[in-house]
Amino acid sequence: MARLPAGIRFIVSFSRDQWYRAFIFILTFLLYASFHLSRKPISIVKGELHKYCTAWDEADVRFSSQSSKSGSVAPHQLPDNETDCGWAPFDKNNYQQLLGALDYSFLCAYAVGMYLSGIIGERLPIRYYLTFGMLASGAFTALFGLGYFYNIHSFGFYVVTQVINGLVQTTGWPSVVTCLGNWFGKGRRGLIMGVWNSHTSVGNILGSLIAGYWVSTCWGLSFVVPGAIVAAMGIVCFLFLIEHPKDVRCSSTLVTHSKGYENGTNRLRLQKQILKSEKNKPLDPEMQCLLLSDGKGSIHPNHVVILPGDGGSGTAAISFTGALKIPGVIEFSLCLLFAKLVSYTFLFWLPLYITNVDHLDAKKAGELSTLFDVGGIFGGILAGVISDRLEKRASTCGLMLLLAAPTLYIFSTISKMGLEATIAMLLLSGALVSGPYALITTAVSADLGTHKSLKGNAHALSTVTAIIDGTGSVGAALGPLLAGLLSPSGWSNVFYMLMFADACALLFLIRLIHKELSCPGSATGDQVPFKEQ
Repeated sequence: MARLPAGIRFIVSFSRDQWYRAFIFILTFLLYASFHLSRKPISIVKGELHKYCTAWDEADVRFSSQSSKSGSVAPHQLPDNETDCGWAPFDKNNYQQLLGALDYSFLCAYAVGMYLSGIIGERLPIRYYLTFGMLASGAFTALFGLGYFYNIHSFGFYVVTQVINGLVQTTGWPSVVTCLGNWFGKGRRGLIMGVWNSHTSVGNILGSLIAGYWVSTCWGLSFVVPGAIVAAMGIVCFLFLIEHPKDVRCSSTLVTHSKGYENGTNRLRLQKQILKSEKNKPLDPEMQCLLLSDGKGSIHPNHVVILPGDGGSGTAAISFTGALKIPGVIEFSLCLLFAKLVSYTFLFWLPLYITNVDHLDAKKAGELSTLFDVGGIFGGILAGVISDRLEKRASTCGLMLLLAAPTLYIFSTISKMGLEATIAMLLLSGALVSGPYALITTAVSADLGTHKSLKGNAHALSTVTAIIDGTGSVGAALGPLLAGLLSPSGWSNVFYMLMFADACALLFLIRLIHKELSCPGSATGDQVPFKEQ
């Protein structure tokens, strides 16, 4: 019998369940990356909406001069929307406040909508809810760009577009997190979550490159094309997203002996695996998070399946105030508020800063700003790896925040010295700013959602995630607004504001850091104890 090709051997080496999980991992990654892809164009186009009228484009000058001399062709006339080297109403001296108001409109709507989105999403099928959000987001992202083609100069039009877009984009995060949780359970931590959370930076990079391609020639396409991509991914979501493993009959079939255990309000059944073919096979990721530990780091080869308790109270959703009482939720929520303030200020204002400081056009500034997101990818993964090894989430975040503040000061100082210095500081700043943000929104949220005080409540994770990310979104709304108000007085003041925000984020973690350093084990990841009946 002929030996199977290497590619086929690779395919059959993984189980059907593993292939489905890999597919959902990649699909949810791409879906949320497309959301961030559509958020980036506004920061790229800012430099085009308000341009310095120091000189006309050389090609226009030469064309106009030659036409005048020959007399055969009328002097070159600029379109109405280019007579002031900008796009009204953003061509006036208050353009920074207006651009900041656009950011604030989107982010404030996003922050408010995030608290409501989880409530609505729990009552609708994830696939339909997410599909609607992506189609609507694509439509309103493209609508902003249509203002260019239809010569719209009403500030209210752009504000309303941003507000509605911010509201519909809140469908994304709760949906993908819930779907991923259905497939991978609560055991996804550190490294894996750091890799998955890089969808934020990947989306920002793609959004910068796509928007930057058209920004100098036809900035309307910088919104229309990303909008079309998000809408297309919405169709992909409708056709391919699988909400739960049971929908495709993904489950492990094991012949087992069982023994009863009790955990809070849940009844557990400890099942010994006896299939010989499964002895040397890697454990399913969803089962690994339900394995018992002997306290020495080793894991017993037993499967634990959680069954509803007799009272049924273990399946009740946790209340908002109940989630706030979980140790660490308030501290990490407030920390994320300031960490996300810094991150989103860079997201929306970095290209314009590069344009002003390094005197680059909007296209080149947008391309250069992607280095911040490249650094963010490595920062998120590094934060996950370090926190996994040390088992100290708060201390890892605190260390990166402590290093971020002086790094931002150095960035504001040496970025004026040349392009090489700007590149180096973009990578370093991106890693230190995005690392804590990525860790808190993923691994920390999962830790807090499985805290021992919950006594096995399986519904806490989504509520905790909504509280933490919703609070962080308030900071995301404030950061760009403050940058718009402070930048007219000098970019140095913007960086001072960012350094102060980093210091505040670190301050809210002091108690948790002290607890981690003074006590063995993590301050956030206390596991639920299992007691034999």
